[in-house]
Amino acid sequence: MQEDQRLNLLDKYILKEFFRFFIITFLAFIALFLIVDFFERIRMFLSHNATMIQMASYFLFSIPMIISYVLPPTILLATLMTFSSLSKFSEVTAMKANGINLYRMTLPVLIFASVTAVFYFCFTEMITPASVQKTTYIKNVEVKKQKATGSFKQNEIWYHGDKVIYNFKMFDIEKNILQGIMINYLNNDFTLMSRIDAQSAEWKNNRWVFHNLLSTHFDDNHHPVLEWSEEKMVNIPEKPDDFKVMQKDVEKMGFFELRKYVRKIQSEGYDAKKYVVDLHGKIAFPFVMLIMVFIAIPFSLRSERSGGVMQSIGIGIFIGFSYWIVHAFCMSLGKSEMLPAFLAAWAANILFGAAAALFLYKVNT
Repeated sequence: MQEDQRLNLLDKYILKEFFRFFIITFLAFIALFLIVDFFERIRMFLSHNATMIQMASYFLFSIPMIISYVLPPTILLATLMTFSSLSKFSEVTAMKANGINLYRMTLPVLIFASVTAVFYFCFTEMITPASVQKTTYIKNVEVKKQKATGSFKQNEIWYHGDKVIYNFKMFDIEKNILQGIMINYLNNDFTLMSRIDAQSAEWKNNRWVFHNLLSTHFDDNHHPVLEWSEEKMVNIPEKPDDFKVMQKDVEKMGFFELRKYVRKIQSEGYDAKKYVVDLHGKIAFPFVMLIMVFIAIPFSLRSERSGGVMQSIGIGIFIGFSYWIVHAFCMSLGKSEMLPAFLAAWAANILFGAAAALFLYKVNT
């Protein structure tokens, strides 16, 4: 009983120290992001005569996305500073002398990181996508006064032009390629004048080149006349940038919405490899919370032996942020089909988790 009480007091003490560093770092990161974003956007707001309410709303709805960015480095820095502080004042040595090993010592922080990982997944599933859509709407429609000429509905892109309605199954914004195209040209009374169906279209030399195109128009007797072309340039006024506004990118979709989108485009025969990689990434990335703790602990405790608290923190931060570089690199390899989608999403977790576990074992021995 006394042993359990002693450990409970120890857990509370470690969590108290951890939360102190966590809150300070978390608020500092959010403030820093908002300040940087403010100075990046202020010229745009002023040039479009944005009101104070519009500016305040934009930055308010930016906070959920900022939180999703800063949670992992906040966990990393808070863990580094907590255990470096405990080590600096020989509290880690005292705990070991009382028979408390490193794994038990770090248990409360690991539990907190696990809960945070679950929270991160739910937060990026339910809150972040809606906030990103809202900030985009405020910037483009309310501030820049752009017309909301299109939308992403039922996992498809719908765009309303001048007497024409476009529908696309998929738009590769990196290659400027449209997939699954249907274009309806309308008369003044909104009756159908002609229609274009095409497998794909790519932007070449400032023109849209359509592939496997079926054009339908009506003769004087209102009978449909069909014309098929393997490749044909179609003169439409919209450019890729016009459609990019409507394309719903991955960060605007939660896991379940993205999974539904992937299944839909796969069932229709379109290439969804890059989206499959992102889908696996939405499951793998929340585990970064645990990875950050595992990385931070051994390097923060190096100060117990070497005496270099700042050196340990610097090395830990360097390795921690290296995670993002490796993760992004592996994800790009997956999207270019050089790695399987599952491995591309989990490679950074596997590599850094294994390395951190090895360092943690060495520090504890």
